[in-house]
Amino acid sequence: MAWIYVLLAAIVEVFWVIGLKYSSSVIEWIGTGIVIVLSFYFIIKACEKLPAGTVYAVFTGSGAAAIVVIDFLIFDAEFSLAKILFIGLIIIGVIGIKVTTPDAEPATKGGE
Repeated sequence: MAWIYVLLAAIVEVFWVIGLKYSSSVIEWIGTGIVIVLSFYFIIKACEKLPAGTVYAVFTGSGAAAIVVIDFLIFDAEFSLAKILFIGLIIIGVIGIKVTTPDAEPATKGGE
């Protein structure tokens, strides 16, 4: 479940980054604030079971890659093969961190 929280945090990050750039009304800024809080809630929940450094690296890497792809597809950002290469490296790094991070050990009863 902890990895699901990391994934949700990265997905929500896309919305608040877009909100920071394009919000122009009070309602949009309130929505952006809400998704920022939601994103950090998911990060906190993930850190209960996974190392904080791992959570942060995967969260920022996957969120950044998703934002760049959305910039290409929706907001007509400049496309280049170099950017695609570096996004690929981020994704490989995120997968590498996921694969090499051990799952949390189950809690023992009675403080054993």
